[in-house]
This record gives sequence, C-alpha cells and structure tokens, in this order.
Amino acid sequence: MCSGQKSLHAADGRARAAEPYDSAASYARIEPAMKRIDFVFFDAGGGHRSAATALARAIEQRKLPWEIRLLNLQEALDPLDELRNLTGVRIQDLYNRMLRSGWTLGSRKLMRMLQAGIRAYHGKAVRHLEKYWRERAPDMVVSFVPHFNRALCESYRNVFPGRPFVTILTDIADYPPHFWIERQEQYLVCGSARAVEQARALGHAADRVFRASGMIVHPRFYEPQPADRAGERRRAGLDPELPTGLVLFGGHGSRAMLEIARRLDRSQLNVQLILLCGRNEELARALRGEKLRLRRRVEGFTERVPYWMHLSDFFIGKAGPGSLSEAMVKGLPAIVECNAWTLPQERYNAQWIRERGVGLVAPNFRRIDRTVGELLRPEAFARFRENTRREPNCAVFEIPGFLERILERG
Repeated sequence: MCSGQKSLHAADGRARAAEPYDSAASYARIEPAMKRIDFVFFDAGGGHRSAATALARAIEQRKLPWEIRLLNLQEALDPLDELRNLTGVRIQDLYNRMLRSGWTLGSRKLMRMLQAGIRAYHGKAVRHLEKYWRERAPDMVVSFVPHFNRALCESYRNVFPGRPFVTILTDIADYPPHFWIERQEQYLVCGSARAVEQARALGHAADRVFRASGMIVHPRFYEPQPADRAGERRRAGLDPELPTGLVLFGGHGSRAMLEIARRLDRSQLNVQLILLCGRNEELARALRGEKLRLRRRVEGFTERVPYWMHLSDFFIGKAGPGSLSEAMVKGLPAIVECNAWTLPQERYNAQWIRERGVGLVAPNFRRIDRTVGELLRPEAFARFRENTRREPNCAVFEIPGFLERILERG
C-alpha cells in the first residue's frame, strides 16, 4: 500500500479545491494559518487538469491546512490568444480537435511554431499574470503545464519574491528545449529518473528536484473494486472468461479505436473489448452500431475508468502518460504505437514501456491482431503483468509531502 493511501476515504479535509477566479473578498474569510496554493492547469489534452484535481483530492484527504485554488491558464491568458480573438476558437480547443481527428503528423514543427509565439508574447504574458498574482496573493504556485513555466515563474517572482514556484511534470520525461524545464530558480517534481537527469543537466540543484515514483494518478484508482470480477463482466454484457482489452485514447477518443475494433474482429483471436470514447459521442455511436463478432462494451465519458480497468486484462491506447500510468496502477500490460504521428512529447513513453518491460510498442495499429496475439502468449503475458507490479506508483500520495517541505523552506 502506498504511504498516505490509508486516508482514501476521509471526508472532511480542511484543504479544498476552489473554482477559478474566486473573489478577493472570499480570501479574507480564510483563517490566517490556511495556506493559499494556486494550481495552474489548462485543457490542451486532459492530463493537466486531471493531475491538478487528483492532487487537490489527495491533499483534501490528508486534511492539510491549505486552500487549493484551480487556475485555468487558458482563461487567464484569453486576451492574448490571437487565434481566439480572430476566430473564436481557443488554441487548446484546436489542439484537442487535432487529437480527436488524428491530425498529428508534423506536430514537432507545430510545437516549434507555438513556442515561437509564446516567446513573442512573453513580456505581455508576464505583465498580464502579475495582475492575477497581486489579486490572488498565493503563498505558492504549482504549475501542471508545459511551455509557460518561464512566464509563470517570472511573473510570480516579480510580485512575490522568495515565495516558492513549483513545476510538476505530467510527462514521464521532458521534451527540451523550453517544454517543461527552464533555467530558472524554482522547484521541480519529476516522475522518472530520466526527468531528474534532465533537470540536473540544466543546472537545477538536487535539493530543488523531487523524485516521485511516477505520474499523478487519481486516488480513486487505488480504491478497492468488486471482488466478483466475473460477475461484474456478466453484468456488463461481457464473457467472464475471455481476455479483455481496454481501449482508451484520452478524454476525446480517437477514430483509431474503430479501426482497432475492426481489425481484431477480422482476426482469429478470441478476445473482447471495453472501449472508452470520452466525450466523443459520434465515435461511441459508430462503435455501438458496428456489426462485429467481438463482444464489446462501449462507454462515453465516464468517471468509472478504474472500474472498467478492473474488468480488463490489458490496455490499448495512445502513449499518453496519464492513461498509461493508470493502466500500470491497475496492473494492465500496455500496447501503444510510436511513429511519425506520435506527439513528440509522448515518444519517450514508448521507450519507457520497452525499458520497463510492461507491454509492447507497435509501429502502428494496422497489425494490432499480431501485437495482441504476441502480448497474450502465456509466458509473455505473465512477464508483462509481473513487471507492471514491480514498482508501485504512489506519486499522488508522495507529492503533498514534497509541497509541505517546500512551504517550510519558503
């Protein structure tokens, strides 16, 4: 059991997550000992918000005397978003459409263009953010976002010199330059040895780099699930005995899920699928309506991902750090693809899977039947399954302690 996990069912923590942009008047009602900590996230992909809210929940369960306030950086910087001003579409919304449609070829060049735009607006962003820090007066700022850590740290330091600024990487490793780790005075929380090496290589002192045992995974993934897994599968319309794959491509789904289901249906494999489509209702309807021999359970957006993983034996999806880490916590060997369409910041994740021996990396999903067949060979599957359980990921329970130590120093 992870340290801190025993408090999973605590109900009335003093720390709480507030909605963005609470009025300054509400802050005055907080008792003097209550530390105000701003968690900065955005919705380009679902992992940044998920990590922030998961950590806020773990802090609440520990009853720490902190007020956690969630700040959506996209909303804070909306006045500087030229794409939104011209078209009404936010940059983060364009990014999410790209993920849903699979238009990720050339994403390395697009990232360089985005970073050039961020550098061009750096001064404006710093001045704009300084106003927020003056109004909100946080005791500490914790960033869950890439790209903007220079502007966030500089603006906060200008207003409140000496107060701690922390970046929690929600990727297994950095994708330099200027993605997660900047050359500036701050604290870093890294979920892998590789990320720690990258931080030290950029000159960050050892006492300012905290090594967590993995990515942040919501506390509900550690809660007990129904013991009668066979019975739960029957209730879900699934065969209690068949190998079951969970297919998940983030909160917005992907058309690749339809192709995976079709290719496995045409194969000789005797498997079944649980397909979680997120907010992509069009995809969910298509998967439900597809004429397949495969047994399948199709779900739209759900907060019961831990339950569906509990009913599964293996994971198929994109090489995103969030879903991949959730699968590891639930003991599911993973199948991902890595090719020119894979987002550059996620390519190390495929290497991480190979290094840890927790699954297979395919060049694409066109031969998903062969890859699943290879994964499910009894000796191979037993080895993959054992490797997923070797080093438990307790990051969500460890990081509150890191933040306590940082606040004490500050």
